[in-house]
Amino acid sequence: MNKFVNILLMLISFPALAIIVYVGFDFPVEFLKTTGNNIPFKQEIFLGFGALLLIIGGRRSMRRWTGMRMVSQISRFQWNQPMGKSRIRQANMYLNLEALMHLFLAFSTYAVTTQAWPISAVYLILGLDHLLFEIYGTSKNKFRVGITKNAIVVADRDVKIIYFSGLRRVSTHQQSLFFDYIKELQIAIPIDAIAVENRASFRETVEQIVDRDKVFFSEGFKEL
Repeated sequence: MNKFVNILLMLISFPALAIIVYVGFDFPVEFLKTTGNNIPFKQEIFLGFGALLLIIGGRRSMRRWTGMRMVSQISRFQWNQPMGKSRIRQANMYLNLEALMHLFLAFSTYAVTTQAWPISAVYLILGLDHLLFEIYGTSKNKFRVGITKNAIVVADRDVKIIYFSGLRRVSTHQQSLFFDYIKELQIAIPIDAIAVENRASFRETVEQIVDRDKVFFSEGFKEL
């Protein structure tokens, strides 16, 4: 999900940045027989791109914050523990990179032309949101993994919910834990999301909840 959103934001950013450069440097636009600063409806174009970026980035932000809030309600879970420290460091590294990228785009687009302020403002909001999410999640110990009677919830910079309904196989490969379902659906989470000292209790809780006659556990999972 997070990777898909980043790709989508990038695809929208390319034409937006191209228009900002044309307007900011007043380059000629041959097929319109005008120059960048004289493009018709340029303010509407900037508002449109800003709205698209805000909708896509905002939906991801809401999903992140909702997932964090959900997994923080510890009393609703049969098993709930903080993420492994190595996974938290990795999540924070990506959050920092995303924040730096969006903050750089915010200031650079505004520097090229102040007319692009709607796009610059959205990049600024997204960048600050990454940093706030990282600081709050890390300082309050909110990056967690929880198990209910229906699903596993993994929440850091991305949120994954692994339902037990339809589950047929649980296995490990390299550094990932795989959950295979009917109709060839597969969901994976990094093993280091589960702290080493909590892996045995995680495995035991999963084994107690699922129907052992319907779900196959690989040797790798049994040794988790």
